[in-house]
Amino acid sequence: MENWQARLKKFSSANPRLKKIIGVILIIVGFLALITPFTPGSWLMFVGLEFLGVRLAAWEKIKAWFSK
Repeated sequence: MENWQARLKKFSSANPRLKKIIGVILIIVGFLALITPFTPGSWLMFVGLEFLGVRLAAWEKIKAWFSK
């Protein structure tokens, strides 16, 4: 697991522009999934925001809830 995380951090620091592009694409796809009926996947907006560096306000509470 640590090897995967190290690779992701290395990729992120080496390609910040690509990371932003992927984040914007995920936000757009998530928004389209939100406005179209019967399409799951609106959670991709939140993944895209995380890619762009926007932290959720309740992230610490969510993390604490899952760690129990």
